[in-house]
Amino acid sequence: MSRWERLEIEHAFDHYQAAALKGAQTKDWTDWAACFTEDATYFEHHYGRFWGRDNIHSWITATMNKWPASEMTAFPVTWYTIDEDKGWVIAEVMNRMTDLGDGYIYQEPNITILHYAGNGVFKYEEDAYNPHNMGVTIGAWIKAKKLLDAE
Repeated sequence: MSRWERLEIEHAFDHYQAAALKGAQTKDWTDWAACFTEDATYFEHHYGRFWGRDNIHSWITATMNKWPASEMTAFPVTWYTIDEDKGWVIAEVMNRMTDLGDGYIYQEPNITILHYAGNGVFKYEEDAYNPHNMGVTIGAWIKAKKLLDAE
């Protein structure tokens, strides 16, 4: 028998997704950081490891409010699975850039692994993606934006 009901983990993941969207759109990452325990670990393969909710909040705010990351305005989840026995959520999350209106969606996926801690919060997150591909996608978005701005 698992420690938590699937529905509890699912509700926490729904809240996490809503908080990420709010952070991306308002540039206030407080609610997103509150999805983690005080002593959480965040492992971002490009930026490193961060320990503790306050450090996670400081890092995400500084990183996502700096251009061009500040142009990531949504993080839609294309698929996810929940391992009830471990309390893990594993998901493919798209890092979507601001819509330029040119008919293209500029986004790049990452795999997110979350470890649930109970009480609606997570104790661990790991994001894995290909930094080269992310750079290519952001570069294409920048190029398209410059072309559109010049018109």
